[in-house]
Amino acid sequence: MAVSTARRPVANTPVLMLTFLTTLIFHRCVAETATGASTSEEPPHRRFEYKYSFKGPHLAQSDGSIPFWIHTGNAIPSTDQVRITPSLRSQRGSVWTKNRVSIEHWEVEVTFRVSGRGRMGADGLAVWFTTSQGLDGPVYGAADQWNGVGIFFDSFDNDGKKNNPAIIVVGNNGKLVYDHQNDGTTQALGTCLRDFRNKPYPVRAKITYYKKTLTVMINSGFTPDKEDYELCTKVDNMIIPREGFFGISAATGGLADDHDVLSFLLFRLTEPGQHPPPPEFEIPKEEKDKYQEEFQNFQQELDKKKEEFQKEHPDVQGEPVEDVYESVNDREIRQVFEGQNRIHLEIKQLHRQLAMILDEQRRYVSVITDEIAKTGTNAQLGQVCQMGSVIATQQEVLRNLNELRNSFYDSLKQIGSAQQQGQAGPMGTYEAVQHFNDIKEHLHTVKRDVEHLVQRNWPKNEVPPMPSCLSTVHFVIFIVIQSVLFFCYIMYKSQQEAAAKKFF
Repeated sequence: MAVSTARRPVANTPVLMLTFLTTLIFHRCVAETATGASTSEEPPHRRFEYKYSFKGPHLAQSDGSIPFWIHTGNAIPSTDQVRITPSLRSQRGSVWTKNRVSIEHWEVEVTFRVSGRGRMGADGLAVWFTTSQGLDGPVYGAADQWNGVGIFFDSFDNDGKKNNPAIIVVGNNGKLVYDHQNDGTTQALGTCLRDFRNKPYPVRAKITYYKKTLTVMINSGFTPDKEDYELCTKVDNMIIPREGFFGISAATGGLADDHDVLSFLLFRLTEPGQHPPPPEFEIPKEEKDKYQEEFQNFQQELDKKKEEFQKEHPDVQGEPVEDVYESVNDREIRQVFEGQNRIHLEIKQLHRQLAMILDEQRRYVSVITDEIAKTGTNAQLGQVCQMGSVIATQQEVLRNLNELRNSFYDSLKQIGSAQQQGQAGPMGTYEAVQHFNDIKEHLHTVKRDVEHLVQRNWPKNEVPPMPSCLSTVHFVIFIVIQSVLFFCYIMYKSQQEAAAKKFF
């Protein structure tokens, strides 16, 4: 029995090895099949929906309205953006599409800017897709208990957990009341921490709903690249209504920010195997004729105004209109010159400080030289050697400071030449940035030289010892005179006391 028990594992070993190899090959085939399927999947077709979008530069009409959109509350449309709420306390505003959208898969690109003076802001901005227009309410300026989805850009920390600014995705079936005290974290389907306030460039958000998956991509606003997105959150198996209204709302509380939306672009997504419906199928013929007639009337009025203006101003006929806006190259050159001016002022201040240090060192060397000349042969040999080392050190300090002063002069000349070139004619961005980098490297070199000089000459932060201004002969004479005066005073006091005793 013992022998058969020992041989049984040995007999099962080939079977186990075959089972392991079969399982490994099967898993490898499944992984390759999944990888091939994922790589072969084509992206969906995108079609721009202009009737449910807006962007500058001609965003608002002359009467202050937005084509195909309505605005409520404290929203202020302008030619290049919509200010949902100004930086005032307790403000609410929103913009919504006029018509209901019937769409299964969609993608929204929102460009916005949230700016304020304080370190913290409130309350935030929200992007909506709901079955009804939430024109006013307590949830970021929109109605509560909505049916659809809301993507919230929350900038105020209500629960005090230091988890704001944050981007939160909250779905609702029309019965859920938003949890303000916990910033909606108990109801959030997805969230991420992103700071979207006071960025150098507008922040961009891409919200995609495709095959029951909601994906939120965010551009941090640190770069002007429009395609520099990073994943914020992704919600799978999410079912939202097929028909609804798109909207953007914002609100302020005790703190206030400017919530500006620069563009809202909607794209219809269609699977690669399907074909999107033609535009003529969606726009009725009567509505299309109406828009065509309005366009023709507008074109005729514009031609009449051009003719009247040319008759009233024949001198300016044919002259190009100057662009009153600053281009990107002009702004970069202006920023470079402003930085050079600041560096120029800093170098001037350092130059004045070096001049003061040079004067102090010269005065110090002159005092030491005069003291050596006065002491002459009375000074001891050790003191003479010490004085010589101090003088040599001070002379080295003066020489190094003169070198630093010359380097500062070179920096000033380089900045002056760069500014003269910028004033004489427009400088290219590359040349201006190259000058700025050269000046920056030169300043770093000067800083290293100053630190090396300080560490070399005063390693222990001690002041060099001053020589004694009292010789030995003068000290002995002073002690003898003081002793004689002391004994004379004692004898005079004794005589006065003896004379006073004779009267008693």
